[in-house]
Amino acid sequence: MTIQSIATQPFDGQRPGTSGLRKKTSVFLQPMYLENFVQALLDVLNDSLAGGQALLGKTLVLGGDGRYHNSVAVQTILKIAAANGLGRILLGQDGLLSTPAASAVIRSRNVFGGIVLSASHNPGGVEGDFGIKYNAGNGGPAPESLTEAVYVRTQAITQVRISDAPDVPIDQLGIHWVERMRVEVIDSVADYAALMRSLFDFGMLRGMFAHGFSMRLDAMNAVGGIYAKAILEGELEAPHGTVVNAVPLEDFGGLHPDPNPVYAADLVAHMAGPNAPDFGAALDGDADRNMILGRNFLVTPSDSLAVLTAQARCIPAYHDGLRGVARSMPTSTAVDRVAKALGIDCYETPTGWKFFGNLLDADKVTICGEESYGAGSSHVREKDGLWAVLCWLSLQGVTGSSVETLVREHWKTYGRNYYSRHDYEGIPTDAARALMVALEEQGAAQQGKQFGPRVLTQADNFAYTDPVDGSRAAGQGIRWIFDDGSRIVFRLSGTGTQGATLRVYFEHYEADPLRQNEPTQQALADWIDLAQSLGQLRERTGMDAPTVVT
Repeated sequence: MTIQSIATQPFDGQRPGTSGLRKKTSVFLQPMYLENFVQALLDVLNDSLAGGQALLGKTLVLGGDGRYHNSVAVQTILKIAAANGLGRILLGQDGLLSTPAASAVIRSRNVFGGIVLSASHNPGGVEGDFGIKYNAGNGGPAPESLTEAVYVRTQAITQVRISDAPDVPIDQLGIHWVERMRVEVIDSVADYAALMRSLFDFGMLRGMFAHGFSMRLDAMNAVGGIYAKAILEGELEAPHGTVVNAVPLEDFGGLHPDPNPVYAADLVAHMAGPNAPDFGAALDGDADRNMILGRNFLVTPSDSLAVLTAQARCIPAYHDGLRGVARSMPTSTAVDRVAKALGIDCYETPTGWKFFGNLLDADKVTICGEESYGAGSSHVREKDGLWAVLCWLSLQGVTGSSVETLVREHWKTYGRNYYSRHDYEGIPTDAARALMVALEEQGAAQQGKQFGPRVLTQADNFAYTDPVDGSRAAGQGIRWIFDDGSRIVFRLSGTGTQGATLRVYFEHYEADPLRQNEPTQQALADWIDLAQSLGQLRERTGMDAPTVVT
């Protein structure tokens, strides 16, 4: 085995987004594309500490969601890591680690950080997407200061250090070596399962299934299947077949692993059928997102966060109450009302789980969530889909209530936030940026004006000052806020790989229980029409209707 220095040239566009570097798989298949990014990352980590020797002997966690190119990328990263002086890699068996499991391993084993290979909820396969991101020693996504430094380095890189060692048998548990670097292939599930046992009453949950409780969890042929099978059907003894689409496939079996009513339509149909189980859920490509359903009843992510906050004491880990809660700005304000009733702080952050990290590390919040089907708590520094499923199982077990009953009782107590997101995908990037400028100008021009019975009282581009370190993030989404608390929010997504995605969020609060049963799109019709007319969305996007409505 020898270490080689291979000459290379920069690639344009290797700036990480809110969840690392995501591109079409074909982009990552270009010679040296992945190698450049990994070398740049290791260069920055080395330069940031100890005068260029920070990584010598250090341990990193490595794994991914199993999509196409995952196993090849793992071997490449192992050889670059060894050539750059890493001491040890903890590698999930078969190269698999869900995003929350990677965070759990980093935290439980107190290691330097980790590399996660995932494009999350994006499609997989050779025609799909691929991604890579770095998680810091707290288990959470790298801060923007580090990702920006990595980008700068990618634009100046001239060589990659890599070993010519043979591939590691990543399917075999145990110790392997690449140069002087120790590679420990670990059970992908064990650390995560132990953490879940410490949070939940597995005995009670096991008893639910023993007494006939039924559920269906769609793992969407993604990495979450190995965790759901091991915990639900293994430790909790749910009937075989409770977890469907459980085997991770490189192309997710042709499914789009995004747990929403559009892409998880099969689960929605099962939950609306005559023999529907008591409970339904879906996970995304890397198992950090979730969708929750009752019989013929869909729970919005915003409502899910609010209900979990209100009912947290039903879960052993949160018996003593919550320090506080946090939500991303586009997420509905339903949880704000719960926090006020509980007398705890509620923080509004930009979209991106990294913004919750400081709040969690400073012990200011216990539970946090995003409208994009993500929720989590202080047990890791990522959102966690299976954790959310176990939370909802626990709520049903302790209260004896169904999913629908839990949500409707919540609405009676706190009011209902009608909420929906409309996505316009594949907009040319320059056109999308011009659209956002126009929307900001339009909101400013219309502020203070009457629209039907409502007045537009606030129109701004959301900016956030971190209460822990004082860092500031501006330009995080345009808000139109009305005097009755209703909101329209416009934001460009940072998780796509082709063009730009405009997300438009609609929210309307209804306190009257007699008016809490309208179909969501009907209840929000006035705001949808207003966004179309004031924002000129058809003209500016070139689309007659949104690509996806959730």
